[in-house]
Amino acid sequence: MTDLALRPERRPHAEAGFTLVEVMVVVVIIGLLATVVMINVLPSQDRAMREKARADVAVLEQAIETYRLENLTFPTSAQGLAALTAPPAGLARPDRYREGGYVRRLPKDPWGNPYQYAYPGEYGRFDVYSFGADGKKGGEGDDADIGNWS
Repeated sequence: MTDLALRPERRPHAEAGFTLVEVMVVVVIIGLLATVVMINVLPSQDRAMREKARADVAVLEQAIETYRLENLTFPTSAQGLAALTAPPAGLARPDRYREGGYVRRLPKDPWGNPYQYAYPGEYGRFDVYSFGADGKKGGEGDDADIGNWS
């Protein structure tokens, strides 16, 4: 028997590589996996954004309450949330204002919009809220307003 008979058959160099069917199968499998991941991850991201907004509103609400305890009044709607970072003009007792403010910086809501403040509030003594994903008052689902009343 010769050495040629014992050697496995080799493809010529021009035939080496993957077939179109093999590549298509891999692409379909990757597409299915990506779809499953997106279906499971996107709702979690929306829920996380709403929870972050609720947490931010709670922090701002606490800062406003502390402001009121130390300054004996709530910030006006015109002063807004900026009164939590720097003493507003016309403060009756500026010496009572906490050095460094009540928050280091004002956060943006998870959708990149500023939080809203109203005194007196529509739902309570004061309202702190985000307009939600749509950036407009009202809405449902992800577009619903998130405030210290909910």
